[in-house]
Amino acid sequence: MFGSTVLEVAIGLTFCYGTLALVVSTLQEALAAAFSLRANMLLAAIKRMLDDPRCEALAQSLYDHPLVNPHGSSHAGRPLSVRPSYIEPAHFAIALLDSLRSNPAIPLQAAIEALPDEQVRRVLLALYRQSSGDLQRFQDGVAGWFNSAMERLSGVYKRRQLLISFLLAMLLTILLNIDSIHLFKTLWQNPALAAQIEAAPTALDAEALRQLWALPIGWSTFPPQLDSAFALQMAGWLITAGTTLFGAPFWFDLLQRAVQLRGTGAKPRAAPASVKDNAAAAT
Repeated sequence: MFGSTVLEVAIGLTFCYGTLALVVSTLQEALAAAFSLRANMLLAAIKRMLDDPRCEALAQSLYDHPLVNPHGSSHAGRPLSVRPSYIEPAHFAIALLDSLRSNPAIPLQAAIEALPDEQVRRVLLALYRQSSGDLQRFQDGVAGWFNSAMERLSGVYKRRQLLISFLLAMLLTILLNIDSIHLFKTLWQNPALAAQIEAAPTALDAEALRQLWALPIGWSTFPPQLDSAFALQMAGWLITAGTTLFGAPFWFDLLQRAVQLRGTGAKPRAAPASVKDNAAAAT
């Protein structure tokens, strides 16, 4: 009985955390698409790399290149109509070289030395000298420079997304009153509430939401009283919001394991010694 109760509590908690994480990730992706977060962060990073904060010089020329932005603006100085969310490092290198060599009569090294920004000029000159004038090696060096910058940008984006994920989870946790401490206590006293959960949902559908609402969540009285019970409730909210940072796949994998463990049942008892002896004699 004790093991069954622990298993049902674990199933109920993991299902709740996984479904909440799925809702948060869905909202997060919708916000990222609506506000073009990836594309805007990429554009800001390239502006910093090329020291073109207004996107009027080298960055604008780069974004006008069809390899970088095939559906964007084709006229310098015109606002970008489409901003890519990802740029292939090799395409970035080719587009940058084409932008530097806008005048074929000027050698590449002279075009680099004519750049107004000292930092960009020093980086490109160092890469050019390291390549010993080999155009392919120079392109590879520029692609590596861009790739390093994108790795740093990826770390910044992930940290920002984690913060957004936690804030969304906290908002949903308060709105739905998903108190982990109350949820644990209720499931421990009545483990049958989680008995209907058979598997992790494959998508955020009506069945997943129905099973979520079958758990002890939601408001019974509102607004809450500001007492010691409310402080404990806030702690439960923080625990719930923190669990979403692990992601829905983590919780649903645990849920599948717990459901499979519940389905295996109790371990069969070992056969008595006399039965074993009779079976051996019969063979």
